[in-house]
Amino acid sequence: MFIRGSKETASNGHNGNGDGHGIEHDHANENGHHPKDAEAALLTKVEPRNGSGSKPANGNGKPAVIAVNHVSFTIEPGEIFGVLGPNGGGKSTLIRLISTLLLPDSGKIIVFGHDVEKQPMQVQKIINRVSVEASFFKKLSPMENLLYGARLYGMEGKQTRQQVVEILTRLGLEKRSIYSPMEEMSRGMQQKVAIARALLSHPQLLLLDEPTTGLDPRSKREVQAIIRELREEHHTTILLTTHDMNEAEMLCDRIAIMDSGNVIALDTPTALKNRIPAKNGNEVTLEDVFLELTGKKLGPPEE
Repeated sequence: MFIRGSKETASNGHNGNGDGHGIEHDHANENGHHPKDAEAALLTKVEPRNGSGSKPANGNGKPAVIAVNHVSFTIEPGEIFGVLGPNGGGKSTLIRLISTLLLPDSGKIIVFGHDVEKQPMQVQKIINRVSVEASFFKKLSPMENLLYGARLYGMEGKQTRQQVVEILTRLGLEKRSIYSPMEEMSRGMQQKVAIARALLSHPQLLLLDEPTTGLDPRSKREVQAIIRELREEHHTTILLTTHDMNEAEMLCDRIAIMDSGNVIALDTPTALKNRIPAKNGNEVTLEDVFLELTGKKLGPPEE
């Protein structure tokens, strides 16, 4: 896979609204925070090499997919930053780059002062990730899975067990489920356990890749409440990808819209909606903005 990016806004040279400004916005967000007020929680500047183009992939002679291209943005500490995009738009690849699972072809990704390529161990200590398809030891219980994960972070003892119970209960698991095998749980319940596992390490940067996909409405609300609580009470910085427009608007301070690996727009939810005129007297929604900028509808992941 060939991954490249740029400080530029997009391959067409603009940020999606034709005003010629770059995607690195330098204004305060809706909560009054300013990206320059403190050291960046996340600084992403993935840049192209001079004159480089697509490379053959796996020796088959076919051009490799450019999964993330022209991506440059800064996330401030304590911000909830949303990423919207169609399937294959580059969202999950971006998450993998930030979490050190993939390396950029060139450029830099800095997490709280640590370079993901040069200092991956330091980055891994301060981040955690929840994906739409979490993996577990299915024969083991949530308690056993989380205690195993906790040991990897040097967390052991009675206090850790109490934290596991507290987090799982807060996410809506009944106490009897905490000690039942994971294979007996629904996908939605397993996703809750994945979120609990990520929260156990108290990450400074939490990467949530479609965390509420597959959850019933009640479970989704519980997870969304946890996300708010993490920011408000613990000042956790969160990068959230989602297919739920209402969720993005409700939770995120700013939103980046990606398409074909490019960030084509980045702003607050209100500012994004102000970019396009209302039609037939109807209030503009984020879905309207997304459709206007990409020509595509945003739907759930393909099965």
